[in-house]
Parts: sequence; C-alpha cells; structure tokens
Amino acid sequence: MSRRTVFFVSDQTGVTAETLGHSLMTQFEGLQFRPVTLPFVSTLDKAEEAVRRIDRAAREEGLRPIIFSTLVQDDLRDVVMRANGLFLDFFAAFVGPLERELNTRSTHRAGRAHGIADLGAYTARINATNFALANDDGTGGDYSHADVILIGVSRSGKTPTCLYLALQYGVFAANYPLTEEDLESGQLPARLDPYRRKLYALTIKPDRLQQIRNERRPQSRYASEQQVRYELRAAQALVARYSIPALDTTECSIEEIASRILNTTGIERRLRP
Repeated sequence: MSRRTVFFVSDQTGVTAETLGHSLMTQFEGLQFRPVTLPFVSTLDKAEEAVRRIDRAAREEGLRPIIFSTLVQDDLRDVVMRANGLFLDFFAAFVGPLERELNTRSTHRAGRAHGIADLGAYTARINATNFALANDDGTGGDYSHADVILIGVSRSGKTPTCLYLALQYGVFAANYPLTEEDLESGQLPARLDPYRRKLYALTIKPDRLQQIRNERRPQSRYASEQQVRYELRAAQALVARYSIPALDTTECSIEEIASRILNTTGIERRLRP
C-alpha cells in the first residue's frame, strides 16, 4: 500500500495544523500517511526551505504530499502555496468569511492562539498542572481543592487524564489508585470518603489492561490475567456499592475521556482549549 506524506506547516508550534489535519485524515480508513510537522516557518527563507522539502517528497514518492497550513502572513503563505502538493489553508478557509461577517479586518498576527496573551488563563493552566502533579497517584491528598478525583486500578488512564484536564481546561484534577488493600476491604478509603461527590471512576477491559501492564512489567504477577481480572472485578463492585460514576476507557482517547468527564459531571472549565 502506498503511503502519502502529510505536511503540517505553521509559523508557530504546529499544534493547530496537526490537530485539525489529523481530525480530517482519520476519515480516510485503509490509507497510510506519513506525518511531517514543519513548525516556526516564520521567514521567507524558512518558507522556501519548506517548499524544497515538500517538493523533494513529491519527487521521491511519486505522489503529491498533502499540506495543512496555518500560516498567517500572506507572503509566507504565497511561497508555500507554490510547493508541489495539495495546499489546504485553514486560515484562508475561515478568516475571510469571518472578516466579511464581522466587517472587520483580522490582525494576521502569528502566535495569537498559543502565546501568553491572556496571563490569567496561562496562570490558571500552570496552577492546575501543578495541582495535578502534586496530587498524582494518591500523593498530596489536597482533595478539598480538587474539582474531580479520578479513581481506578493501576494503568487505567488516571494520570494522563488529570494532566490533560489541567492543561486544556484548567481543571484541578487529582487521582487515587485503588490498592489491593482497598479492593480486599470493599470499602472506600477513609481519605476519600468525605469527597464522594468529587469521585469519578475509570475502568478498562481486562485484555487491554493486561497488555498495558505487560509492557511495563512483563511476566509479572502485576500483569497476570488472574490479577488483572480480580482487580477489575473488585473495583467494579466498590464503584457500584458507592454509586460512583464510571467510564470504560478501553476504546477512548485521553481527549474523549476528559470531555466525557466534563460533560457528565458539569465541572466548570476555567479555560477553553
């Protein structure tokens, strides 16, 4: 199967181009793509170098690359548009119609989406991230200030979800791993009991959890089928006993897990992505 190269070209980090571009490419199943990100294309020389890389890929592969661009400056965009590829310009697609609807010329200023233009929002993101790190994996225990406390067995996705909630939404998220002692007792840990309304459980299918644990500790009791199935059964019983809302993370991305938690709990976002 032939593989198509996809370039994400940006005058800043490339995050916006990657996010939007990947979202579109997922709609084409059965095709293989080779992603290449070209960030900080902020001068004419860098734009010319980007064109050379794109043209070289076209020659070597015999297929025009696909180019997702979030270049803001017209002169840089004009250069990259000359490359031998399918040029898809996110800003041109949306900024023009917005300018006409709002009857206002856009600033065409690079870096507005990912800079520190809003110091308050930036500070909220940092504070939430520091909170998530300080209250990760049962450490810290500052649950009185938490917006949500994720619980579940080891490797069910708690830590990355907490960090994503912090970075993207400014949510104060802590997490607590259910230990064998917790599972054997069938009781909610005493330190969590006062914060039942903040609890949200993450679960996962046994086969997937065993695979993840095997990657971390191959051939260990921790990764054995018997141990995995026991922990998940006991955790499910505990969650049901206390009527804690839960989500199966097996087929979910971190982005989807975070979005579902916010949607079902009604937690207020301190910032928007």
